[in-house]
Amino acid sequence: MNHDSKIKSEQTDNLFEAILTLETIEDCYRFFEDICTVKEIQAISQRLQVVKLLIKNKTYHEIEEETGASTATISRINRSLNYGADGYKLVLERLKFTADDEEN
Repeated sequence: MNHDSKIKSEQTDNLFEAILTLETIEDCYRFFEDICTVKEIQAISQRLQVVKLLIKNKTYHEIEEETGASTATISRINRSLNYGADGYKLVLERLKFTADDEEN
């Protein structure tokens, strides 16, 4: 499936091609520590955690307490989860994550 993206560009293609060359978690740590700030990595990590909790039907209040994400951020992520490009769903499916998973 070819997805029309709002962020599509040659530069973005180059970034994603670079990410696809990463083979291990250690590779990811090395690359992302160089390309992103600590805060950017933490924000992206937080978003993935919020999605997992939304799928588990946690309340915004529970998610806010567990992750520190604002209700505005949780709402934005929920909107992407329900009406976005299905990227969260794709990744969680490939990670074999389900609402019944015990781990975060």
